[in-house]
Amino acid sequence: QTEIGVALTSFGTFFMFLGVLLFFDAGLLALGNILFISGLTLIIGPTKTFYFFARKNKLRGSICFLGGVLLVFLKWPFVGMIVETFGFLNLFGDFFPVVLTFLRQLPVIGNILSMPYIKGVSICSLFRDTDSFAY
Repeated sequence: QTEIGVALTSFGTFFMFLGVLLFFDAGLLALGNILFISGLTLIIGPTKTFYFFARKNKLRGSICFLGGVLLVFLKWPFVGMIVETFGFLNLFGDFFPVVLTFLRQLPVIGNILSMPYIKGVSICSLFRDTDSFAY
């Protein structure tokens, strides 16, 4: 069941990428959203998926992500993808350091990501809490 979930999530990501590439085709984006959400549900289970989206600290991301999906279904693909991307970054932003650490362990990509100039500008630095800055 997990393998099917990974396949559905991969196809969902592919269809969303293809929908953006083809000038925000609403049909491809909607299909990608359905496949991505159903694949995520199959990977971690329906109960854990519900609790993941219903967490108090993830509520803003959940509302934006699901609102973006709804906007795509209502034929507002450009605005929907912007709102959905914002929600996606709020929901899954905690996983980016884990993914970056994994990618640095791969043979070719790891060497590129470990270069001095690239290592200093990591994706993780974009998602740090900026409340401590004095303006």
